[in-house]
Amino acid sequence: MKNCPPIIIIGMHRSGTSLVTRMLETLGLFVGKEKDENNEAVFFQKLNDWVLRQSGGAWDYPQPVKELLNNTEVRLLVRDYLELMLKSPRVLSYLGWRKYLQYRSPFRLDIPWGWKDPRNTFTLPLWLDLFPNAKVIHVYRHGVDVANSLLVRQQKLLKAGQERYSRLKKMRAYWFRPKRGGFTNTLRCATLEGGFSLWEEYMREAHLHVHGLGDRATEVKFENLLKEPYEILKSLVRFCEVKPSKEALTQAVKQVRPDRAYAYRNDQKLKTFAQKVSDRLRVYGYEP
Repeated sequence: MKNCPPIIIIGMHRSGTSLVTRMLETLGLFVGKEKDENNEAVFFQKLNDWVLRQSGGAWDYPQPVKELLNNTEVRLLVRDYLELMLKSPRVLSYLGWRKYLQYRSPFRLDIPWGWKDPRNTFTLPLWLDLFPNAKVIHVYRHGVDVANSLLVRQQKLLKAGQERYSRLKKMRAYWFRPKRGGFTNTLRCATLEGGFSLWEEYMREAHLHVHGLGDRATEVKFENLLKEPYEILKSLVRFCEVKPSKEALTQAVKQVRPDRAYAYRNDQKLKTFAQKVSDRLRVYGYEP
């Protein structure tokens, strides 16, 4: 068999990329051996995070990576390093022992494969340098639901950070080992506006990629997936060139929770915010 180009899944955080990835994995797409709770391959996640940090960016402030992409000399060095990592034993965490012994590198995979990471939305040009025939799936969701999901997650992380800080402070642990991390993983998404503006950045960037790739890219509207999961999954199956059984398709559809569509409509505060940003929502085909 010929080597298969990867399926690269992009899209804003909290937009349904995890659900789509889990479903495709059920249907036969290999998305990595070692994954985190969001079904992101840790190997590619770390590389994407490294790329963003090289430019002074982060997942919630991704724009600085444009400086890296526009610097030819640095971009070539970064590309070379990524290729080196993909051919190194470190890729074992992605391939697992069996596939590592058989293939040694993702470049040699002859099965449908890929990975999901929202950061791909901004690092995609680098991955296309390495995999020029790669296909892309963009998953997107209503911006207010995304902003609220980010806010709720940030509040939980902040509470956990406060509790840990208080506990270690009482133990005087910081006398011996200064605090390394922060109290939460994002300050930008501590407000609905901050999370919403980040959603706009990801949507804008993803649409540029989709339009530029033509038939090598496809989009999945999260709300449509919840409404018609079977039909959309059949389309994704053709796109990814996997061949699942009917039983596998049925099993994948069971992962869908239709009540997650337009959840903001059940909260008056969120409905008010949606009205406030209605013009910005319409740019991407959504109504308040």
